[in-house]
Amino acid sequence: MLTKTKKEKIIEKFKVHKTDTGSPQVQVALLTEEVKELTKHLQDHKKDFSSRRGLIKKVGERRKLLKYLKKEDLKAHDELLQNKVIK
Repeated sequence: MLTKTKKEKIIEKFKVHKTDTGSPQVQVALLTEEVKELTKHLQDHKKDFSSRRGLIKKVGERRKLLKYLKKEDLKAHDELLQNKVIK
């Protein structure tokens, strides 16, 4: 789970305007960080199937947001990928 300070740093880095917290760019960045943390957790706890299900849901949600962003704003999509949010 992301700490409040970590979440604020990510939002600060990817926000589109001053009060932005929910743009697709921010959501994708937050989901990516959560996916990374869950992946590390699952490497240590291989039989934690409920966390694995959560990981799969987050990956699917991130994929849908990226698809939406690509359809709506290709430039923002490309910038997000160039910031190496997703490897």
